[in-house]
Amino acid sequence: MARGKVTIQDIADALGISRNTASKALNGTEGLPEETRNKVIKKAIELKYKQFSLIEPENVLPKSSRNIALLTENLPNTSHFGSTLISGLEKHISAEGYNLSIHIIREIEQKSLTLPNNFDVDNVDGIICIELFNLEYSRLITGLGVPTIFIDCSAHVCYPEFQADILLMENEHSTYHLTKKLIDGGYTTLGFIGDYNHCMSFNERWAGFNRALTAAGIPLQAEHCILDDDRLFFATPEWAAGKLQAMPKLPSAFICANDYIAVNMMKTLKQSGYSIPGDIAVCGFDDGPEACIIEPHLTTVHIYSSEMGIKAAEMLLSRIESPQQPYQVTHISTRPVIRESTPEFKQ
Repeated sequence: MARGKVTIQDIADALGISRNTASKALNGTEGLPEETRNKVIKKAIELKYKQFSLIEPENVLPKSSRNIALLTENLPNTSHFGSTLISGLEKHISAEGYNLSIHIIREIEQKSLTLPNNFDVDNVDGIICIELFNLEYSRLITGLGVPTIFIDCSAHVCYPEFQADILLMENEHSTYHLTKKLIDGGYTTLGFIGDYNHCMSFNERWAGFNRALTAAGIPLQAEHCILDDDRLFFATPEWAAGKLQAMPKLPSAFICANDYIAVNMMKTLKQSGYSIPGDIAVCGFDDGPEACIIEPHLTTVHIYSSEMGIKAAEMLLSRIESPQQPYQVTHISTRPVIRESTPEFKQ
């Protein structure tokens, strides 16, 4: 195009945006994402639009920090689904030109509602929270005004009031499916093991378990469940044995909130002389490496961790580009995996 002939509409058409958006970016109107503004100005320089024709392309306005901060209470280990998730996430945001910085949120910071010393909110384009289930601290993060996504979240989050996107694995239907399979197989006494207040995922798994019982007309028997505070599940090995011994009679099957709990319960049951699944069937959730190490191999639910990481990156980058869009609560499908800790079910 000849110099002086370029219009705002030409810039808008070249970027696939509206003329109004391009005009706001060129006029410095507030409320536009910095990324959008920079793209418009860069294109105006490239097409030599009016006063921008005097600027050389290499002198485009400074880019944003291109930094994504990952906040977590516990950095997931290699057997945790979050480890693979973070790997997939980092690859995707790196391909888009962003860096990932990791910040551990200590207990003292959660209690005092303070940010880590190495976290500079002014140098962050987006925030990803994983394994961060403190509701008040979550509200502190969402109040920063930075595009944020939570991968799982507090069990007490009220979606209409929560100012962030949320990504979860599908929990309720897969747990319902496994519980129903057991019921259809003749199991009539079932217990749930896990703190359903620990996080939203555990809460949804608890809901799926209860829905299957209700649909089958089986009353929930509290004496068959272990619903203690989540921290107690990391206590001494004797704690689990004591909980089992305190039950008047064991149920015919345990549905566990995750594989870690299931594997530890299986070890305790076997040490107490019980046969799995002969005396009692056990199901977990996560499909971590331990599920195929423990004997018998654990029936569980597979999480597509890498795909969740990619989806989390896509959702956050979309939020950075369009901050005003409605918040999303998204579930990524999961897949029940039947192994030897339960009897073979008919498909």
